[in-house]
Amino acid sequence: MPGRAIIDESNTFFYGETNLDGVLDLVSRSKKPVQELAWASIGNVLTAIQICEAHDRGVLVPWNSWRHEFYKPMGTLHDADRGGFIFAPEVGFHENVHELDFSSLYPNIICTRNVSPDVIRCSCHSDREDVPGLGYSICDDQGNLVDVLQPIIDARDEIKAAIRREKERDNPDEDRLAELEGRSGALKWILVACFGYQGFSNAKFGRIECHEAINAFAREILLTAKQRLEAGGWRVVHGIVDSIWVTPDPDLDDEYREDLETLTTEITERVEIRLEHEAHYDWVAFVPQRESDAGALTKYFGKVAGHDEFKIRGIEARQRSTPSFIEDVQRDCLERLDATRSPDAVLDCLQDAISRLHAGTVPVKQLVERNRVSKPLEGYTQNTQNVAALKRARDQDLAIHPGQDIEYVVVDDEKSSRERVALAHEETESYDASYYETQLVRAVESVLAPLGWDRTEIQREIAETRETDLAALTEIERC
Repeated sequence: MPGRAIIDESNTFFYGETNLDGVLDLVSRSKKPVQELAWASIGNVLTAIQICEAHDRGVLVPWNSWRHEFYKPMGTLHDADRGGFIFAPEVGFHENVHELDFSSLYPNIICTRNVSPDVIRCSCHSDREDVPGLGYSICDDQGNLVDVLQPIIDARDEIKAAIRREKERDNPDEDRLAELEGRSGALKWILVACFGYQGFSNAKFGRIECHEAINAFAREILLTAKQRLEAGGWRVVHGIVDSIWVTPDPDLDDEYREDLETLTTEITERVEIRLEHEAHYDWVAFVPQRESDAGALTKYFGKVAGHDEFKIRGIEARQRSTPSFIEDVQRDCLERLDATRSPDAVLDCLQDAISRLHAGTVPVKQLVERNRVSKPLEGYTQNTQNVAALKRARDQDLAIHPGQDIEYVVVDDEKSSRERVALAHEETESYDASYYETQLVRAVESVLAPLGWDRTEIQREIAETRETDLAALTEIERC
């Protein structure tokens, strides 16, 4: 490669999500120059790898996408227009839960079922119904998408095995680990995107029937796993696309329950895709939706068995905009819930945090919110906090572009002007304690909602505590 290669850190996906080793791994597979690959999208790189495969096969590459959607009856269109299978989570607190995941489900469906744009609904096997529920045929000739993805799947499996071996050493080589993890991360993004890209109208090699077929196989596989696990004495408490959470069926004696490892091996052999034991939890809590009793699909938290860590998904501690103070309080609440199983202990933690807020002892830097700007200032129609922050930035000749982050502290949320916030770098001693109290209550609601507590009950309990404390203080003053 002649000359220099420049990676713009403010405009790169792969370098930001992985590292230089991950970028160079994809350069070798896609043949794209390093600085082009650094700013390219996942689909762009996937297309480049497909073009390399087409070149090796001696196949002409279309200038634009040209594969029209095949005719299908309305009934088939209705059946095909569905996503992956989802079992609504059982809201609440569940003990002794195991999480099982299918390894790279969608890429492995493509490779094991030969789902590829050039072989789906082929004319030579039009009498066959290879795709469950849709009746699409799949040619016996191996598709080009399989030849593209199988080497990536195999390479990532080898890299993950190398990572495990390195970590098991007495003195792991940190540089080697960083290299392997960067390469694994880069390949993961290609595998994550390969399914969705089949339904993208501008994909050179895409075809909507591939997208539909992959979903159909995924639904069948998850249902197969559910039925076998339940027959083996395990109760499914949640399932989404490629993951399933199970707990021992309380109505069945342990002696009649089949070993989970044996079941996962049997399911793996049946569906030809590895079902892995992802984690064992002492307990898992599934959070309801904000305005409904139904379970939120991607909001849960749990204590990993044998470890001091929690696995957290969807709640405030995982959201990039959450101030560090609120994140710390929510994590403290999880610790107390784990130790006591008592909502009262969690509410004591909340009350202490609120008292510190109103006393003004919380450092302002711990209340900084970070939000991503989605459009130019002129594009906003509502006076949001982001707008107030962008106005302050403009006044200070600071250019904040769409896609970049802006950081600020809420000073007075009642205002709609730029005085509503202060930018993170500005010197300010004040903050809107009432606003941050509301955010705290919201964060604690996420912790207590699986136990049946909502925001109204939490606020009522806080109000009663305040009245009790005030009455006690008044009595002391009288004495």
